[in-house]
Amino acid sequence: MDDRLLAWLSLASVIALIVVDLGVRIAALIIVPRNRRPQTAMAWLLAIFFIPYLGILFFLLFGSARLPKGRRRKQREINEYILETTEGIDLVQKDPAWPTWLEPLVELNRTLGAMPLVGGNSARMWADNQEAFDAMTEEIRAAKRIVHVEFYILSLDDTTRPFFQALADARARGVKVRVLLDHLGNLQYPGFRRTKRFLNAAGIEWHLMLPLQPYKGKFQRPDLRNHRKLLVIDGEVAFTGSLNVIETPYQKKKNHKKGLHWKDYWVRFEGPVVAGIDAIFVTDWYSETDELLMREAAPVRLSGDGHLDCQVVPSGPGFSVENNLRLFNSLVYNAQKRIVLVSPYFVPDDSMLYAVTTAAQSGLHVELFVSEIGDQFMVYHAQRSYYEALLRAGVKIYLYPAPTILHAKHMTFDDEVAIIGSSNMDMRSFTLDLEISVMVHGEPFLGQLREVEDAYRAVSRELTLEEWNQRGRGIRIVDNLMRLTAGLQ
Repeated sequence: MDDRLLAWLSLASVIALIVVDLGVRIAALIIVPRNRRPQTAMAWLLAIFFIPYLGILFFLLFGSARLPKGRRRKQREINEYILETTEGIDLVQKDPAWPTWLEPLVELNRTLGAMPLVGGNSARMWADNQEAFDAMTEEIRAAKRIVHVEFYILSLDDTTRPFFQALADARARGVKVRVLLDHLGNLQYPGFRRTKRFLNAAGIEWHLMLPLQPYKGKFQRPDLRNHRKLLVIDGEVAFTGSLNVIETPYQKKKNHKKGLHWKDYWVRFEGPVVAGIDAIFVTDWYSETDELLMREAAPVRLSGDGHLDCQVVPSGPGFSVENNLRLFNSLVYNAQKRIVLVSPYFVPDDSMLYAVTTAAQSGLHVELFVSEIGDQFMVYHAQRSYYEALLRAGVKIYLYPAPTILHAKHMTFDDEVAIIGSSNMDMRSFTLDLEISVMVHGEPFLGQLREVEDAYRAVSRELTLEEWNQRGRGIRIVDNLMRLTAGLQ
């Protein structure tokens, strides 16, 4: 009797496990595809079906690309604030040289949450990290009222010490200094503790962006990060681009040993566009502190003495649509002659891959600059899996030589429009990361950026389809396997 009971209990347990397993799979089929791209949903379903326990755990941790409810509410409030405080500065001189497709793109950006397009701006650029650090440090030393600092990585080391000292000196002479830095973006670096101690000792008000602190009630999907990089001085000068405030080997012993270092691109703006960049800081400061900063520095400038038209485009999970992806794709489709893309991480979704390959197949001159080596194994190999399709379509791929990681993020379309900022051309930057992009129209900015592209090309090696087809079978398998991970968002 006991043996039959034991057998029955064993059978019941097996049946229960089968029912639970089947229920989980059916639930996954219903829940996972909701409001996700088909390829993203398929990647999650494969993970759940083939490694069910780990797949479910990862989905619970990483399956939602939405910010917490309170954060989304703040984002809506600040979006309304930005619209109210920036209306009326669309003072752009639309000369006959404007391409016919530019105005609809400006309206697209505006509809999806961007600032107005503003004219009268001027800009200066740097493709050298140390020169960019020096320029920012000098500007901070000249600050009179307010310094707003926001970086994905902001870390004190021998290279960045003058920058930090300038902040401390500004605070000591009565300048209001506010600092934002990403929590997980900085946690991995040895300089994180030094940085916090320095900011505290200097009396600088600082906050972590998107902190992962469950014990304080602060928790969201861990890989939702604030990837923006910007500096605003007195509301009159703003910097943005791809630069993080850290030494170029990123404080890693292995990078120093290999001689590995990062190369960035950085821009200093003056003119009405500064108000738009500062509004991004205001957005993120409010999200982290509940303090809504009014315009404390210079009043919003309705005109400037420069010749650039600029539009600030914030993006990230706080917006209902992937507005940076829509902008990039629209620019690719509207270009008439030439497209140059520079991105350290090029892992496009289907829409971007089709846009770029269609442009090349239509006879446009399309170039993509990427690094010869990668600093992130999965992303690097996922990126490589797209090279064959790009090369077959006619895209020219240039590999920037090791031991440098070309970390610059910018694009040019014909001789009309450039995009610069913090956004990579991958699904992380389109969906998960908070980013800042600036669309720029006008000379001499486009001409100067072409010179930067020429400098990249002069030292890079063009990858050919013949060379690519000769790579080993093992590396092909790794590339294609890592491509599958790109959809897990």
